[in-house]
Amino acid sequence: MARRVEDAVFDEPALVRSQIGWSLAGRYSVTSYRSAAAVLAQRAPDELASILRILDGFTISRTEIRSPGGNRMSATTRFADLAAAEGFHQEVRIEADLLVKLREGKGDKAPEIDRILREDYIHNHLVDFWRGRVAFDYEWNSKDQTYDRDLYAFRSFFEAGVIDVGVIVTRELSQEFFQSLGYCLDKHGNETASTVAAKFGASTTGTHKLISRIAAGRSGGCPVLVFGILPGNITPE
Repeated sequence: MARRVEDAVFDEPALVRSQIGWSLAGRYSVTSYRSAAAVLAQRAPDELASILRILDGFTISRTEIRSPGGNRMSATTRFADLAAAEGFHQEVRIEADLLVKLREGKGDKAPEIDRILREDYIHNHLVDFWRGRVAFDYEWNSKDQTYDRDLYAFRSFFEAGVIDVGVIVTRELSQEFFQSLGYCLDKHGNETASTVAAKFGASTTGTHKLISRIAAGRSGGCPVLVFGILPGNITPE
């Protein structure tokens, strides 16, 4: 009988929590792909500590979720401010040309007979935050295809030797949770005819859609650590 790929590429949860010194249970879930937790703890301990401080300091209120604002709601801006305070550069792009050299014969002294420059070999992949050896993204309410963009960006940064690990913070909230919030609010704080559950529909972001893409290898060999925002991180007001 074939094994499930998830069993081969995702790390054992208890080990992951011990590797990163987990203290945010009930507020976030954590999933590690290809030893991402171990890599982060060993190769970028300062960045790991910074990310955990960001997560600890970050909450979202029910009122914010119900209010207008799309992906760039006040909580998203607040998350970016917390990351900036920890020294993460924002909206970092990677661009690279590839210089190809052809040599005739064996050995280090073989003469070069041609060279080809492939401009924009890596073009314009972007991550929300970057520091040291870590790329770091936050996704609250984008279309789920945004995860493909994030994972391909991680792959480009990783294959170029820029990072050792990618981290994504996104939501892990059920439709039942959004249904419990009732109706959306307008900019004046009045209830509208639209439900919160409809606003956060099936085509928007959620950890289940991200994990399946990671399992399919969208990030290539780049280890990825996922933090899922749980109801315990949502405040009343």
